[in-house]
Amino acid sequence: MGFVLRLLVNALALYLLTRLYAGVTFAPGAGVGSIVLAALVMGIVNALIRPVLLLLSLPINVITLGLFTLVVNAVVLLIVAAVTALDVAGFGAAFIGAILLAVISWVLDAVTGALGLDGGHH
Repeated sequence: MGFVLRLLVNALALYLLTRLYAGVTFAPGAGVGSIVLAALVMGIVNALIRPVLLLLSLPINVITLGLFTLVVNAVVLLIVAAVTALDVAGFGAAFIGAILLAVISWVLDAVTGALGLDGGHH
């Protein structure tokens, strides 16, 4: 999947999350640009910071059989909210939001794959 398509899919996933779950919202007046920027920041955080967090949390992640990854994903959502128009109502909301975002992203990835928008890689 190309960079622009991946960015738009992530932006749509964030937008859908804010429509489905009241604990994660965009600031009033946030437009498409703010949503795309939040998706871009999320991509950067996932590429640069998330791997470090996962490495540092490896022992507890092993003990929890990978469930601590959900906590790392919540922290990623909080980081994105700290620097964009995304608003998260605390850690609990970030935790639930991260789970919902993973499900939404999985569905959107499946749809883009089914439509052949992922570049044909299966």
